[in-house]
Amino acid sequence: MTMHKGMLLSAVSSLTILCALPASAQTGSPEDQTASGQTETDPGPAAVSSDQDVVVTGYRRSLQSAQAIKRDSDQIVDAVVAEDIGKLPDNNASEALARITGVQVNRSSDEAGGVQVRGLPNLTTTYNGREVFTAELRNVALQDFPAGALAGLEVYKSTTADLIEGGIAGLINVRSRRPFDFDGFQIAGAFRGTYGDQAQKLDPNVNVLVTDRWETGIGDIGALVNFSYTQLHYLTSSRYINGNIVAPRAEQSVTGPRDFVLPESAGVYYDRGKRWRPSINGALQWRPAHNLELYAEGLWQAARTNVENDFVGLDLVNGNPALTNIVRDPDAPGQLQSVTATPNFAGGEDIDFSRSTRAGRTNTYQAAVGGRWEIDDRATLTTDFAYTDTSATYIDHNIDYAPSTGQSADIVFDVPGGDGGPQLTIPGFNALNPNNFILRGIWDRTSYAGGRGIQWRTDLKIKTEMPVITQLDFGFRYTDRDARLRSGGRYATLRPLGIRLSALPGADDGGPIHAGFRGSGDAQPFRRWYAPSRDAIFGNIDALRDLARSGLTQIGTPNALQELARYGPDIPPEIVNEQFDATEQSYAVYGQVHYDMELGSLRLDGVIGARIVNTVTEATGTGLVDGVPTPATSRQNYLDVLPNVSMRAHLTDQLQLRLSATETRTRPEFNQLSPALNINLNSTPLTGNSGNIGLQPIQSSNYDLSLEWYFTRTGSLTGAIFRRDVQGFITNLNVPVNDPLYGQVLINRPENGGRGRLQGAEVAFQTFFDFLPGWLSGFGTQLNATYIDASQALPAALGEAGQDTDVPGVSKWSYNAVGIYEKGPISARLAYNWRSRVTNFFATDRQGQLIGGEFNRPIERLDFSLSVTPAEMVTLTFDVSNITGTPFRALRDSPDQDGPGYPRDVRYDSRVFALGARFRF
Repeated sequence: MTMHKGMLLSAVSSLTILCALPASAQTGSPEDQTASGQTETDPGPAAVSSDQDVVVTGYRRSLQSAQAIKRDSDQIVDAVVAEDIGKLPDNNASEALARITGVQVNRSSDEAGGVQVRGLPNLTTTYNGREVFTAELRNVALQDFPAGALAGLEVYKSTTADLIEGGIAGLINVRSRRPFDFDGFQIAGAFRGTYGDQAQKLDPNVNVLVTDRWETGIGDIGALVNFSYTQLHYLTSSRYINGNIVAPRAEQSVTGPRDFVLPESAGVYYDRGKRWRPSINGALQWRPAHNLELYAEGLWQAARTNVENDFVGLDLVNGNPALTNIVRDPDAPGQLQSVTATPNFAGGEDIDFSRSTRAGRTNTYQAAVGGRWEIDDRATLTTDFAYTDTSATYIDHNIDYAPSTGQSADIVFDVPGGDGGPQLTIPGFNALNPNNFILRGIWDRTSYAGGRGIQWRTDLKIKTEMPVITQLDFGFRYTDRDARLRSGGRYATLRPLGIRLSALPGADDGGPIHAGFRGSGDAQPFRRWYAPSRDAIFGNIDALRDLARSGLTQIGTPNALQELARYGPDIPPEIVNEQFDATEQSYAVYGQVHYDMELGSLRLDGVIGARIVNTVTEATGTGLVDGVPTPATSRQNYLDVLPNVSMRAHLTDQLQLRLSATETRTRPEFNQLSPALNINLNSTPLTGNSGNIGLQPIQSSNYDLSLEWYFTRTGSLTGAIFRRDVQGFITNLNVPVNDPLYGQVLINRPENGGRGRLQGAEVAFQTFFDFLPGWLSGFGTQLNATYIDASQALPAALGEAGQDTDVPGVSKWSYNAVGIYEKGPISARLAYNWRSRVTNFFATDRQGQLIGGEFNRPIERLDFSLSVTPAEMVTLTFDVSNITGTPFRALRDSPDQDGPGYPRDVRYDSRVFALGARFRF
């Protein structure tokens, strides 16, 4: 059991009280709505005066609504608001969040993915105020939300007791539209075609919304349905080395002295495929009386991927290839500048090629019912019940192959000039002819993950006539969910048969792969080779499985017969140590008071409260010790007390100061709690892997101060300083464990770290330059920057407790610079995003000792969007993302951390162009 204590200082506002509720309970009366459906608040006399001659449309409307949410919130919050239907200014939710002060995103497969708030990824994600998650995870992949389906995004950087617990980084709420946002019938949408400059495919993107509302004898009734479909053929190209930097093996042939270290492998990788995301959300609202509203909402959110990745690489250490033509780095003689590696072809070692294919299918369903009852002028009761069912299924088929005759490869570890990074070439080898390849093996795998859950919350808010205390809030929330994972894979090693790639089932559909590396042919001249097609692999999988069975039978060695035993059924059987089940129940109650008082001429308001949460978790898994299944179950029951206190000082009508202190915590992922232990008794030293039943939630005490100046409805200058004192960051490490039966075993498992600290500052400015004459008054800007100083103590299991290291995933500096133009029928935006170096991870050796890490070099991105409205109901759009095409680059430390390290990889993301139109009737 853990107890959490702390305090909060923030502001009071009825708007954000509603934002914390289920979305349908937030809707005000039609008279309180703007044309876009966004609830407006009074910006104050000075702001009204400044903007009274400005027509609020387009980007202005978006910035005005987002600024009102930030200004009037109980919490420290930033928002992005869609100025119109289908007009959130990015491709998906993650892309839009990258523009928010203090938010950083990770990018892969030509899109933004993982989201971090002030350096931390441990987020709670909600959809219209209720928790949403994907499969066995605790949160949802925000990139799965198409931008066209959203009304807005809210990033809560501080918390109050009425917000759902679970994220030390904060909470991100995805908000959709509802029928009472509109006056009557509306049909609106957008159509776009997108094109990636590496994949070179044209893809459709569609969003259509239909809504209406009626005045009937039983009250106001509204209905809305929104359909979205996004699609992209993606291709990112990488030149890479393996992250492990080691010395040559004693039995390895090396020309000259052996006193150097090098990567375990090097190669070229194409991350390619087709990704599409259909989505439907709908809502019904019924207002039978002026003080009562009932609603039902539904969401189907899906993600689909057809993957066809390509890979070529070779081991530089394992397998003992001969190393010749060694050129040392003059700046670090213990490292190499280049080398030629010749695998022992006669001994079964090859240059490895692979076509990796996958069919990924994710579905998330959520249904909710609830209501809002204004009991009288002073009390409001809301309730919301939701059911979520989500699953993710992956089917993987890989064809591994190699040159049919022995080949050598030349590796340069840092190509001079340009983007630098590794380079692999195979001199004299015709890689476009399938007859020059033999089959190495067939990989066949299925994986299923799922989760279900119910959640029910009820909230009561009572306005008072007491001095100072203006409102009392009470509520409870109950959740019951499960998580499960099932997977199984099998491999058939068929190299001894020497089967030509041209003889495989479906080989006629193969051909030279589509090359990537946009414009970087000099850095990577070897860019194309033959590969079986994805359709041929999936279309002939039964024949390939038959080939695997007959081939393994023909080879007949003990290893082959062991592989054959797994090739019984047509679908790979589940593997006992690749599955787990978990259940979890949580019970939360909260209470908080809103206060408002005068201190001389200064008005102060805020919130003081606490949330108490009890969590009961049970996880079951089966490990393997020397091939023997060992089932195990772990249970946790812990209590969290999460207090909050806040204050907002209204220094003037336009200037306010916030202070906030909170306690938050994040539960471990379900698979991290799996008790399954796997030990390899044939390894020296003994090694294994497991979850960690002793993991504790990550705890954080949070302190915030912000100063906010709102000089117009769309103009503001805000600054904040913050500190997060964190206990228990979770990291996977090699940990020496004393097993009662086997003695010391080096187990790779998740571990809680020691105390960590994140502190920093952020500043944001936005305005339109209305004072400029004529057409120049259409210019505006958004600028923001964030500084984070972060460190954490290593886990005690490493024997170095107290030693501080960087926090993985955190950039010390990041900023956004956005130029806006909006005048008449033209709207344009040019957005630049930059973040400094990022630590990806720290590595440990086979004795569990820290041996350096991997780091991303600074990352930048430039995006542009343009819209022209030739008629009132139609807007034409053009967008391009990643204009500069600056590659992503990473660096791997040397084990002794004294040398400059090896460039880890250079990755080229695509530029994506889009042309389309929006309509609204």
